[in-house]
Amino acid sequence: MNPIKISSAQFEHKNADKHYNLSVIEKLTKKAAAEGSQVIAFHECSITGYTFARHLSKEQMLDMAEFIPDGESIQKLTSIARENNMVVLAGLFEKDSQDRLFKTYVCVDKNGLVATFRKLHPFINPHLTAGDSYCVFDLLGWKCGILICYDNNIIENVRATKLLGADIIFMPHVTMCTPSTRPGAGFVNPKLWENRETDPTSLRMEFDGMKGRAWLMKWLPARAYDNAIYAIFSNPIGMDDDQLKNGCSMILDPFGDILAECRTFEDSFVTATLTPEKLSMAGGTRYLKARRPDLYRDIIGQDHQAEQKVVWLHTAEKKG
Repeated sequence: MNPIKISSAQFEHKNADKHYNLSVIEKLTKKAAAEGSQVIAFHECSITGYTFARHLSKEQMLDMAEFIPDGESIQKLTSIARENNMVVLAGLFEKDSQDRLFKTYVCVDKNGLVATFRKLHPFINPHLTAGDSYCVFDLLGWKCGILICYDNNIIENVRATKLLGADIIFMPHVTMCTPSTRPGAGFVNPKLWENRETDPTSLRMEFDGMKGRAWLMKWLPARAYDNAIYAIFSNPIGMDDDQLKNGCSMILDPFGDILAECRTFEDSFVTATLTPEKLSMAGGTRYLKARRPDLYRDIIGQDHQAEQKVVWLHTAEKKG
């Protein structure tokens, strides 16, 4: 494998405004290409918007969702990839011929669709259907995988994707700055975003604290380290419906170290060069070789009733 240059982006999307969101994807892709990047990854539902979908009926979801690969958004992404000689990854809502709905992430190059992944643990809208398979594909000589947001919190998904051959896992998210039972979690007041130019310090403290980045650092580096993978984490910045998101799009290496991270409040991206040598040097490679599946095969595979994650029903204004 040769070194590969990958960018991870963040931007403030607009609800259901595919034209606008695709225009930002096009702008950032063009800029990344000019800086020598070969691949750029955007966040979960970067084409459609995300949290607003919790309010939509099935009919409204079907109206917004697209067929893959024949939908207009895939065609536009392919055009963007072709014009910039780039690989582009982005997310949207998908529908099929049976009117099933999926949270989907796609990879396209100048020739069209390369890979499609349906989120295994969707929850923002009750009409979404869970994906039923992992995704590993070839990209510029590397084996890559995709896991969307909450999929990465179930550690078996990351390990399974690695065992299927992935050395790079794209991890598109819309996360952080939402309530949970863990100490320090919660919404960030949207007024801080409105005042980001006059008071950037207060916003940065919230974004970097336990509501945001400090929580991310509890688990994301471990996914990369334990599995000896490069993790490409993408997350929006700014308002997502009535909730504020803190960006932090970043690229981590197989040692769990951050190679590059977005640290502005702007629509932006960072780029890192991934080299194959780290894959064999990282401790996670030794851990994979030392596994004893005979000890836990039946434990991990025993019958289990999965719980559906609760949809966020509260607004940022109510929670502050």
